[in-house]
Amino acid sequence: MMRLPTPTLFVLMLLGLGSLATRTRADTTTPPLFVPQLLDAQVSYVAQRLDSLHSAYAGPLSLPAAGDQALSRTFGAYLGVRLPAHLAFYLDGELFTGGGINKGTGVAGYVNGDVVRAGPGSGGRQRPYIARAYLDWNLPLGVASAPAVRAQDQLPGELATQRIELKLGRLALADDFDKNRYASDTRHQFMNWDFINTAAYDYAADTRGYTDGFVAAWVQPQWTLRYGVYQMPLQANGQALAGPLGRARAEQVQLSLRPFGSDGFALRLLAYRNIAKMGNYAQALALAAASGATPDIAADGRYGRRKHGYVINAELPLADGGDTGLFARWGWNDGHTQSFAYTEAERALSVGAQLSGVHWRRAEDRVGIAFDLNGLASAHRAYLAAGGCGFLLCDGALDYGRERVIEAYYRLQLGHYLQLSPDLQWIVNPGYNRARGPARVVGLRMHLSL
Repeated sequence: MMRLPTPTLFVLMLLGLGSLATRTRADTTTPPLFVPQLLDAQVSYVAQRLDSLHSAYAGPLSLPAAGDQALSRTFGAYLGVRLPAHLAFYLDGELFTGGGINKGTGVAGYVNGDVVRAGPGSGGRQRPYIARAYLDWNLPLGVASAPAVRAQDQLPGELATQRIELKLGRLALADDFDKNRYASDTRHQFMNWDFINTAAYDYAADTRGYTDGFVAAWVQPQWTLRYGVYQMPLQANGQALAGPLGRARAEQVQLSLRPFGSDGFALRLLAYRNIAKMGNYAQALALAAASGATPDIAADGRYGRRKHGYVINAELPLADGGDTGLFARWGWNDGHTQSFAYTEAERALSVGAQLSGVHWRRAEDRVGIAFDLNGLASAHRAYLAAGGCGFLLCDGALDYGRERVIEAYYRLQLGHYLQLSPDLQWIVNPGYNRARGPARVVGLRMHLSL
């Protein structure tokens, strides 16, 4: 019997699950209890090429001077089931194949947000995995409601505008924290990590971007208060999670303000604290100086160490029903303990804009352009300069300069289901190193959503 490759099997599974979709995307009729629904299914291809660049020297994770090219592929199926007592259950399956430029390393603002889905053993056989599996409870606090259309992890129906919401299970922390209308979705918007989330927000996640935990939200029409607690990975950028919450956890609280309603200006104020088996940069440098060895932050890991930080996140719709607008983020963390889960940055400022194609009679098209400036705390900077390695950066030395990223994309909508997005990224001082770059990355994203 002919054996189909795993991606082909996964695509066939998506098509088969399509028969479960009993409502159209625009339908807001409340579905019956216990009936599984396919809320979304998607395939995304990202092809990228890194052009040759100046490189005075190279370390184990440096961007290659000769350039590189890569193709990543992600497949996803997203299901939901409505349950009694204001409950729903969501189950998401995904598959990642292929890889990223320089195997996902060399810059803090990495160029392909989907590469995080590679997970462990990405150089070998890649298999489907469960991305999310969680219960969602929404308790109405009033009679007013708004329609909720069918979407990934959102059952169609009516949703109370004043409510208490609780989520529990396997989650993606970034689904609820540091969201932004114009810069959060790597499959429809910007692809660089700097614009998906704040680079200095070292939020809890395993290698693929998921973790176990819970989030509670108090939702009002003009503001929302969220609090979440999640498991941290056992080691930096690791797949295994670190046991009970009493020993290692990530806590965050976010106040979202919408003084002019749901389609107006939004401001999000977020603070977080991580407790995990982390290394300390100053301690790793001191141990290396005493022994004459290269500093190793991973060898210095101790339970109970902490990192704290904050994010200010804003979006300003300007026109076209909010499809044209501006965004900005500023993030900071204390930088004493090692970068652990997202990327290597302690300071991050990003600004950008989205423009609707309605102005040239392409109402579903989008143009985006954004700029980001990343920086390191002094201890992290000294660690890399001494030859230390993080999970993304390891040049063997460092001529420090702030990493700067510019990204521009055009999203072309072809029919209801297909998007093509040419993308250009320009990175100055990749990996915070003035001895390397600038780096230019040209890409093309194809996204098919059922």
